[in-house]
Amino acid sequence: MAAASSSDSDCGRAESNEASSKWLDAHYDPVANIHTFSSCLALADLHGDGEYKLVVGDLGPGGQHPRLKVLKGPTVLTESPLPALPAAAATFLMEQHEPRTPALALASGPCVYVYKNLRPYFKFSLPQLPPNPLEQDLWNQAKEMSLPSVPVFLDVSGQFDVEFRLAAACRNGNIYILRRDSKRPKYCIELSAQPVGLVRVHKVLVVGSTQDSLHGFTHKGKKLWTVQMPAAILTMNLLEQHSRGLQAVMAGLANGEVRIYRDKTLLNVIRTPDAVTSLCFGRYGREDNTLIMTTRGGGLIIKILKRTAVFVEGGGEAGPPPAQALKLNVPRKTRLYVDQTLREREAGTAMHRTFQTDLYLLRLRTARAYVQALESSLNPVSVTAREPLKLHAVVQGLGPTFKLTLHLQNTSAARPILGLLVCFLYNEVLYALPRAFFKVPLLVPGLSYPLETFVESLSDKGISDMIKVLVLREGQSAPLLSAHINMPVSEGLAAA
Repeated sequence: MAAASSSDSDCGRAESNEASSKWLDAHYDPVANIHTFSSCLALADLHGDGEYKLVVGDLGPGGQHPRLKVLKGPTVLTESPLPALPAAAATFLMEQHEPRTPALALASGPCVYVYKNLRPYFKFSLPQLPPNPLEQDLWNQAKEMSLPSVPVFLDVSGQFDVEFRLAAACRNGNIYILRRDSKRPKYCIELSAQPVGLVRVHKVLVVGSTQDSLHGFTHKGKKLWTVQMPAAILTMNLLEQHSRGLQAVMAGLANGEVRIYRDKTLLNVIRTPDAVTSLCFGRYGREDNTLIMTTRGGGLIIKILKRTAVFVEGGGEAGPPPAQALKLNVPRKTRLYVDQTLREREAGTAMHRTFQTDLYLLRLRTARAYVQALESSLNPVSVTAREPLKLHAVVQGLGPTFKLTLHLQNTSAARPILGLLVCFLYNEVLYALPRAFFKVPLLVPGLSYPLETFVESLSDKGISDMIKVLVLREGQSAPLLSAHINMPVSEGLAAA
């Protein structure tokens, strides 16, 4: 009876963990006999039937008997031997006509093998014959992009014919960034340890190092953040969820965890029975968001992201954040604070009434000032629908002569305005204008017309005053709109 109860509780706990997880366990085979790295995994619709297959460049047990495997679901569809250990696998389109089935490129030893319909199609190797002159010129251009050390990880963004950036993590512990026209590395990122992975997430280069940490850098080499891992990093790859526009980095650790980060924020933690040595995320079969992992012992793990799963910040950590346990340094209550609290309790109603009275008076005064501005046309924007105008002024110069520019605009949709006048009101003891009154030309809707004049400062005492600008309609005494210009002090007279 006790044993049955224990078994039921273990089963219920497993069901609860699966219900709270963002992943569905699709397949797990601990003896799949697959030994590979993330660079040797690729997902593609090899037959054009909408069924995506998994291409694996398998190193073989102990690095012996390498093979090319193609998996459909959990089973191996085809298997063929390789002459040397695989280094990378990628799919690409060769043809323009439909159906456009991708070809497979596999780097193995000194050669690149191209497979079409899972059959050998091309073999590119280091040529011994004299190369074509055009090809020799291309190789010479490629040689100009030299690196100080041997690259171990590459990441390329952009287009070759337009503009591209190439980030190369090298064996000397540095990351070099090159651009299309650069003969030498444009930027260099010096790491404190050897790199173990390089992934580009949007515009951030995420680098894993042998110091069990992830680092984020810009393309110019500026360090953005660092996250410490609980164990050594074995593999890294990109997680891209197109339906939600999410890009994150996946890191497989030696303690059997797969951690998913967006920048330095932990989104999710997946725990596996064995340490993961390769990761691949994408469309597999007919599922868009599938995570494929191979383990150190040769196992194969396939998980499917739930359609309702949403990655949130801190989703990988259970319980409250560590900052919640820190005590705040709250200052002690002063005598003034206690007296003010007692006063608010005793006279709270009277204080609220006083506040409401002052608020009503403020609103009333604001409304009165607004009505007065409308009635006297003191605002720089007219409120009449007949003459929709907008005016603003700019004063330039140090003095004693200033340049005054009025920008007058007709804001109507299609009706021009004609017959306007501009008048200046000023203190004739302090200022002199060549024209204090002039006509405005026809105003076309939507255009801003600059009207320029000069103001001469007559005072040598460093005194400034206000100049009023009025825009009127011919035959009317009330202005359509006005502007008050606070003239600056004449620095030319002050210096003299």
